[in-house]
Amino acid sequence: MSSSFHLPPAMSPLAISEPVGRAWAHIMESYSPATIEFAGTLIVQLIFFWVPCVIYMSLDALFPRFSERHKIQPAPKQPTRSEILDCFSVVLKNQVISTALHGLMIYISTLTGKGAFRVDASIPPIHEIIRDLFISLLLREALFYYSHRVLHHPRLYPKIHKIHHRFTAPVALAAQYAHPIEQIVANILPITIPPQFLNSHILTFWIFMAYELIETTTVHSGYDFFLNAAKMHDLHHEKFLIYFGAIGVLDWFHGTDGSKMAAKRKAKGGAAVGKGVSEDKNGSVVKGDKSD
Repeated sequence: MSSSFHLPPAMSPLAISEPVGRAWAHIMESYSPATIEFAGTLIVQLIFFWVPCVIYMSLDALFPRFSERHKIQPAPKQPTRSEILDCFSVVLKNQVISTALHGLMIYISTLTGKGAFRVDASIPPIHEIIRDLFISLLLREALFYYSHRVLHHPRLYPKIHKIHHRFTAPVALAAQYAHPIEQIVANILPITIPPQFLNSHILTFWIFMAYELIETTTVHSGYDFFLNAAKMHDLHHEKFLIYFGAIGVLDWFHGTDGSKMAAKRKAKGGAAVGKGVSEDKNGSVVKGDKSD
């Protein structure tokens, strides 16, 4: 009697991939690559951004005790109803701009015959998907970290990035509450460039995009669950000069993970945190507009 474990035939990767392959082949036969890329990307955006936003932002009303227990920042710091409505308006405008730009890029690609992604009838093998997702994750971290640092430059922050930092206690919807330039430079390009650079299949790009949208709504949610995923970015919104990245690797490398800053504060007797940011006599962070 063999002790090895085997998946039931109905659960094997081949059995699972066959209906997916047939469905994808039908889509490819029914629509043009340009239509598939545009519509599919829009659907991913709508589902994986707005659904998590609705879930996270409904917790206050549906499960108030649970919400209060897991909120990172206290109730007095939470945004008002009018601020959330303003956030909704800005995010909606940003997504309209993003969708229009995507449509323009697809139109240009149809004229040049060079698409940004592979859109063909084949389903990418699992090892290719995993490889492209891993590399894209690392490249996205680099692109987001350094573009984020640039947006904190004293000359750029007041004009562009300050809008996003109006939410010192962020909510999920605030993930895309940004100046249109920041929406393109820090929110869109770091997600779209890596899969394009790798010539990834459009399905791989959609998986990566879905993950990143869930990740960014989660880190802006203001809640401490999911292994404290939101804690680092929540601290960034509160203190400005720490945690510029998404996964923490470059924050550790550049000393913006808070450890070096804490050591400097201790050495200076808590007098200064950094350019544009200081601490008052009670140790509270006083945030300025000129962060680097």
